[in-house]
Amino acid sequence: MTQVHSTAVVDPQAQLDDSVAVGPYAVIGPHVRVAAGTTIGAHCVIEGRTTIGADNRIFQFCSLGAVPQDKKYAGEPTELVIGDRNVVREFCTFNLGTAQDAGVTRIGDDNWIMAYVHLAHDCQLGNQITMANNATLAGHVHVGDWATIGGLTGVLQRMRIGAHAMVGFAAHVGKDVPPFMVVDGNPLTVRGVNLVGLKRRDFSAARLAAIREMHKLLYRQGKTFDDARASIAGLAVEVPEAASDVALMDRFLGASVSGIAR
Repeated sequence: MTQVHSTAVVDPQAQLDDSVAVGPYAVIGPHVRVAAGTTIGAHCVIEGRTTIGADNRIFQFCSLGAVPQDKKYAGEPTELVIGDRNVVREFCTFNLGTAQDAGVTRIGDDNWIMAYVHLAHDCQLGNQITMANNATLAGHVHVGDWATIGGLTGVLQRMRIGAHAMVGFAAHVGKDVPPFMVVDGNPLTVRGVNLVGLKRRDFSAARLAAIREMHKLLYRQGKTFDDARASIAGLAVEVPEAASDVALMDRFLGASVSGIAR
């Protein structure tokens, strides 16, 4: 049977798998669904239309599925969706989506989210992301797979952080961060390529060389944005092994509205 502590308050309409564990004084609302193997720590409040996948570990004092901190929110039936195998540490706050976007705040799989992280309405997180303590995402932020966001970092509304990027400690992210790059500071500055992270993920020498060339084309050769993007696209022919990395960068640059970090 579901392991619910006697002091927890779980609405009878909530849908919890039999293997879910709920700690003392947790509160779970009627529209919450939790899949197999997930543990919910003491004093957590999970409300709203929140769906939580399998094998997540949610530590004590988290608030998940509360209404958005958006004055335009008028009670629309929006959602929070969390995938599988995520670790969510103490005092995290994840809000529902809004009708002004897709209506869903979404977290993927295998993410490592440290204490006091805030995910505002309509944020979209991929997989294998690390967010350090007190990192804060404003509304509508998108974060790609394998990105790392340093502690005390603030990310403005509608910014995008590309896959495999690394944002340093206490950064101010007011521009899009392209994939594979290392950025930090206030104002935000690109420091180079995330070589350490890419090597840990077994990127080949050819792929690393192509990514370093993309960095040079964007930041070291004085090209305009459009010229740099065109030159980057040509790398797919020059280095076929890196074609998927080039395509990832090209899609990211093509979708940038706020401009990229320089």
